[in-house]
Amino acid sequence: MSSSHGRGLVHLAAALDQPSASDARPYVEAARLAERGGLDFVTLDDSLARPGLDALAVLSRVAPATGRIGLVPTVTSTDPELFHVLAAVATLDRVSRGRAGWRMGSSTTGAEARFLGRRPTAPADPLRGETGEEETGEVADVAAKLWDGREDDTEMRDMPNGGPRPPHGHPVRVVDATDEPARRTAARYADVALVRAASAAQAAAVRDQLRAMAVEFGRHPDELRFLAGLLVDLGDGEHAAAPGHGGGGPRQTAQGPLYRGGPVDLAALIATWHGEGVVDGFHLTPAEPLRDLERLVNGTVALLQHRGLFRTFYPGSTLREHLDLAVPAHRCG
Repeated sequence: MSSSHGRGLVHLAAALDQPSASDARPYVEAARLAERGGLDFVTLDDSLARPGLDALAVLSRVAPATGRIGLVPTVTSTDPELFHVLAAVATLDRVSRGRAGWRMGSSTTGAEARFLGRRPTAPADPLRGETGEEETGEVADVAAKLWDGREDDTEMRDMPNGGPRPPHGHPVRVVDATDEPARRTAARYADVALVRAASAAQAAAVRDQLRAMAVEFGRHPDELRFLAGLLVDLGDGEHAAAPGHGGGGPRQTAQGPLYRGGPVDLAALIATWHGEGVVDGFHLTPAEPLRDLERLVNGTVALLQHRGLFRTFYPGSTLREHLDLAVPAHRCG
C-alpha cells in the first residue's frame, strides 16, 4: 500500500448542506458543532441553477461565529462573475484568518448551462480537446495568479485589477475526484482529493492512481490529502447494519456509497481504512444533517479521540495547519 504523510492522525470533514434551510442560522449551529468535534473543515455545496442560499455568503456568516474549523464552499468554474467569486474566497480566508478553502467544480448540467445562457458542457470535445475539468484547471491557474499578484502585506485597493495574497498563500483547493475525468485536475491542482468509495479496495486503487499522476505533474504525492466520501445514516443504531456489508460498512446506492449503522461501527471503519493506509481521512455527508452530525461528533469522533486517532484540540489556527499542508511559495511576477 502506498505511504502517506507519516500516517499521522485521521483527517475528518463534514458536509453542511441543508436543503430546507432558509437562513444562515442552521449552518452556524452545525459548523459550531463540527468545530467542537475538532473536524478539519466543513463543506457547503452550491449550484447556479438551484435556488437557495449562496455558499460563500453563508460561510462568510459562519466565519465570525467560529474560530478554528476550515470553511470550504463550492466554486463553479462557469460562474459568470468568477473573478469576483475568487476574490470573495480570498476575503473569506482573510476574515477567517486562514481557514478558507474552495471546492473546485465545473458546471455540466443543462440547468446550470441554461442559467448562464450557454450550452451544457460536453463530456469532451474531440476537436478542441477541452472538457469541463480542463476549464476547472484553467480557473485554478487564474486563481493562483490572482492570489500571487501582490505581496503578503499588500491591501486590496482597486478590484478587479488585483487582489491580496490570502493569509496561508492560497485557500486550500478541494476536488471531488470520484469521476475519472476529474482525477487529472485533482492530481495537478488539489490539496485535498475527495473520492466516494464503497470499499477499501476501491479507495486504495484511486489513491494509488492519484499519487502516480501527481508525480507525473512534478508534485510530491504526499502534498495531496486523500479523503474517502461517504453518506452516513446514524439514525437506527448499530443493529441497523445490513447483512453482508461489513457490520455497517458502506454499500453502493443511487446517492453514492452509504454507511448505515451506528457511531461505533463507523469509528471502526474509519480506523481500519486509515490504519491500512487506504485514506488520510473521510469527508462525511450526514443523511439527516443535525442528527447525524451530532452523533458523529459525540459518538464516532469521541471514540477516535479515545483511541488516540483524532485530535482533541486544534494545535494550529489555519486550515493548512489542520491538514499539515505547506504554504505555497509566492510566485509574484
